[in-house]
Amino acid sequence: MSQAKALRALLQRPDMVVAPGAFDGIGARFVAQAGFEAIYMTGAGTAAAAGFPDFGLVTMGEMANNAGNMAQAAGIPVIADADTGYGNELNVTRTIREYEMRDVAALHIEDQVAPKRCGHLDDKEVISREDFRAKIRAAAAARRNPDFLIIARTDSRAVLGFEEAIARVNDALEAGADMAFVEAVQTPEEMAAVPKRVNGPCLLNIVRGGKTPDISIADAQALGYRLAILPGLLIGAAMEAYDAALKDLRESGMPPASSGGPKIREHFDRLGAREWAPLRTRFRDAERALPQAAE
Repeated sequence: MSQAKALRALLQRPDMVVAPGAFDGIGARFVAQAGFEAIYMTGAGTAAAAGFPDFGLVTMGEMANNAGNMAQAAGIPVIADADTGYGNELNVTRTIREYEMRDVAALHIEDQVAPKRCGHLDDKEVISREDFRAKIRAAAAARRNPDFLIIARTDSRAVLGFEEAIARVNDALEAGADMAFVEAVQTPEEMAAVPKRVNGPCLLNIVRGGKTPDISIADAQALGYRLAILPGLLIGAAMEAYDAALKDLRESGMPPASSGGPKIREHFDRLGAREWAPLRTRFRDAERALPQAAE
């Protein structure tokens, strides 16, 4: 079963799908090991891992490769950020194919003007509704796996208002998108209104410190959302942990003690060492086990 088909099956269940955000293969494995059934590849986190802010500085190839690495590391569906599709309809077509061939389950394409910026920052710009529809049509036509999920994201709430945002995602659903993503709703009332007014399944982006009010997973499900992503969950935890570890080393002059901490082997086991280690000798052992030809 493809990961796209697996995600479709998850979305048919009564419970909302929860996809914690990760930005590399380590995070992807940890999300799967924690028992979650889907992962979100955060574009902001992918940019951060390359040392950049979320200002559209990361290329399609870098994003697709990261999504593919996460998909193979975790073995569960990856929903990936694909920014603006990286250009016009031609670029969108290639973007769909590059993500799809890496067994990514879904991606979202937004209506920001390139270079984009984080959806929870000010001073965003958006393309016309007509241009957005054309991108979504191109995305729907480009997919070769009918299960591959196309999510239409609009950033127009901050620029043109809530009514325009609803109109845009409904247009996108008519143009072939499978799910709607209204980015950065600003009030609890708007958050509750989206699933009621959108003519299809909806994604909620839960961003700590962003423009959207805080909400629990249970409450988001009760509002009617089918998928929740938490893009900043692991990158936020990692940055705080980095600061704490570096501050402790600088102030104490002492590396972390070995006693009481995990062993190196335990780290490697969480990254698949038990699956890879037997391959070191498996094929040589098989050769030695073959019967010798009679002389």
